[in-house]
Amino acid sequence: MAGFLTTHVLDTAKGVPAAGIRVTLYRLDGAERTRLAEAVTNDDGRTDAPILGREDFATGSYELEFAAGDYLRETGQTGAMPPFLDVVPIRFGISDGESHYHVPLLISPFGYSTYRGS
Repeated sequence: MAGFLTTHVLDTAKGVPAAGIRVTLYRLDGAERTRLAEAVTNDDGRTDAPILGREDFATGSYELEFAAGDYLRETGQTGAMPPFLDVVPIRFGISDGESHYHVPLLISPFGYSTYRGS
């Protein structure tokens, strides 16, 4: 059984899932970045399907890029231009090709955090 990768976004300032955030996944190979997938978060702040499914899952280095600035502007949480947060990249490694990796993003207008979830 192969692993897979999921993500979701929570708006910690409003205490709600962050709907409508564009998420792009890249595979990293040294300085080279290859786009693998793109999705938009649903009303639950999740993508409708794993952002990297079992058939494409492989060990290596990856980057999830979240269009947080667009979301913060659309929800009226930033008036300053440019906003403090815009595109939020999270680089991480997948070392176990048989596991489920979950990489969530918790955002507010002035900060973010992540962790390896379950």
